[in-house]
Amino acid sequence: MDAWVAAICYNTVEGAKHNLEAPDSWRDLLKPMYQGHVIMPNPNSSGTGFLDVSSWLQIFGEQGGWTYMDGLHKNIARYTHSGSKPCKLAAAGEIPIGVSFAFRGARSKEAGAPIDIIIPSEGIGWDMEATAIIAGTDKLDAAKTLMDWSISKKAMEMYNTAYAVVGYKNLAKPVKHFPPETVDAMIDNDFEFAANNRKRILAEWQRRYDSKSEPK
Repeated sequence: MDAWVAAICYNTVEGAKHNLEAPDSWRDLLKPMYQGHVIMPNPNSSGTGFLDVSSWLQIFGEQGGWTYMDGLHKNIARYTHSGSKPCKLAAAGEIPIGVSFAFRGARSKEAGAPIDIIIPSEGIGWDMEATAIIAGTDKLDAAKTLMDWSISKKAMEMYNTAYAVVGYKNLAKPVKHFPPETVDAMIDNDFEFAANNRKRILAEWQRRYDSKSEPK
């Protein structure tokens, strides 16, 4: 149906208050100036968090990805159990930087929050949303009706109000408040790597960084 993408939500007011520069890249978040000013999702409880971790392991390589997260952990204030919460907290002025996803940032900016949506220069992780019919359903005709609608041009145009990429090729138009480089920044995502190594990755992340996770 559509694809959603990672992004950084940066509160310009809070950033100025703390004399911070707006980050341009994932690596920028390792700078000492950001210590205690970054929040991101816990990948064990958030799909957005796992998307981030998986993409960093692909962008920087396995060893480089864990080294990157070791450095980032020093600047993390806490890990949330929601993918949208880091951006919501940044929008509310509770933290200058929230690692989240572009859709949430665009909605917060549209509501008047003083945030910039930043697409890091190294590239961004992303994931797909899909519709399927479950085998064995006793309401097959109704499921087919829903399926036909979910992949229709009208539905795709509706998805495009919030997502920059939809299933119909060349149908999507730019989404308000999404940076123009969003689509080009989407990495060549290895979904097989992410799926086959998910359990191992989450266990390693838990071992290294869970001490800063907020209570459930």
